[in-house]
Amino acid sequence: MKTLLRELTTSLLLTLLFAVLLCGVYPVVVWGGAQLLFKDQANGSLMMDKSGTVRGSSLLAQSFTSAKWFQPRPSAAGTGYDTTNSGGTNFGPTSQKLADSVKAAVAAYRTANGLAADTEVPADAVTSSGSGLDPHISVANALFQAARVAKARGLPLEQVKALVAQRTEGRDFGVFGESRVNVLLLNIDLEGTQPDKAVEAPSGGGGGRGG
Repeated sequence: MKTLLRELTTSLLLTLLFAVLLCGVYPVVVWGGAQLLFKDQANGSLMMDKSGTVRGSSLLAQSFTSAKWFQPRPSAAGTGYDTTNSGGTNFGPTSQKLADSVKAAVAAYRTANGLAADTEVPADAVTSSGSGLDPHISVANALFQAARVAKARGLPLEQVKALVAQRTEGRDFGVFGESRVNVLLLNIDLEGTQPDKAVEAPSGGGGGRGG
């Protein structure tokens, strides 16, 4: 009986000890370390405009539909860019649905950006990412969109291209992946630009920001 009580006491004490360590001390240490060393990332990498309004997270894509904005790659997450339903199309390389959707997307991309019918379109401009929430586009994709954005905003093309260059991120550790551009950060930069009176803006302008 004494042995049983001793074993129960030891078990209860160990349970209490590990509950305090793993459910209290450990989470506090991890939270404190994250706030100290990676504060932005730990808080969702939220991006604000000059007024202090949160515009989104630099880690997540969102929809931009107006010609005045750079647009992210297509999304199959829910109805599009749905952070609660992340995912891709799951179409295989032989899928006719995939082929048809890419063909339609290529045509729409060329039309929207004033490209010739035989212009090669970047793959990321017409295919969704595996998550549907990729916040980046390729540099080539961004440069193809630059002329449209410059015209819609009445800005010199070189000014818009300079913004793309400033937001271009190199390969991870100089080796992994490809150079890329964060769409949300680039569009936030655009909000601080002023139309150039020497550049004729299109009549009617573009619609509001999507998403």
